[in-house]
Amino acid sequence: MHYKDQLAYYKDFPKAGITFVDVVPLTMDKEALEGITKDLAKLITTPNVAAVEARGFLFAPGLMFIDSTVQAVIPIRKKGKLPFAENDLVKVAITKEYGEDIVEYRLSDIGRGVPTGDTFELSLFDDILATGGTALGIANALNASKVTVDGKEYKVHVKEFVFVIEIEGLGGKELLETVAPVRSILQVTE
Repeated sequence: MHYKDQLAYYKDFPKAGITFVDVVPLTMDKEALEGITKDLAKLITTPNVAAVEARGFLFAPGLMFIDSTVQAVIPIRKKGKLPFAENDLVKVAITKEYGEDIVEYRLSDIGRGVPTGDTFELSLFDDILATGGTALGIANALNASKVTVDGKEYKVHVKEFVFVIEIEGLGGKELLETVAPVRSILQVTE
């Protein structure tokens, strides 16, 4: 399957100077979506996937329905989208290639995943790797988190970064590899 042929590119979106690579067309073709999901499953080596809103949500849940190691998907959402209990929500300031933002995750969602020993190992998944600011901010917050389940405290560890697309030449992969290995299905240039 030629996934690259199905991508859409939008110049000057969301602001001048940015070429937006749109993966949504891949979700509109059953064969492409199935292929991408299977290819992602080959890259992911942990039972827990932290998926970044919004397009990460389009791909990650399917990983639990095919032959893969994935058993839990932890949502990383934009500010104000997750209901939460006291001391459960973690806010993360991120720097994207086109501005700053805040995303959030719940510690209780991680605790519903599958621990490996005394650690919740995670694959941090998003659709596109550009400058790496979003993934780096989230990974640093996750790696600083601790989760308590049934009275036992667990560390959280981002074992790897996984993307559908890596935009080469923006330095994102090099930045993230200081934290964990980076894997992607497609590589494109801006």
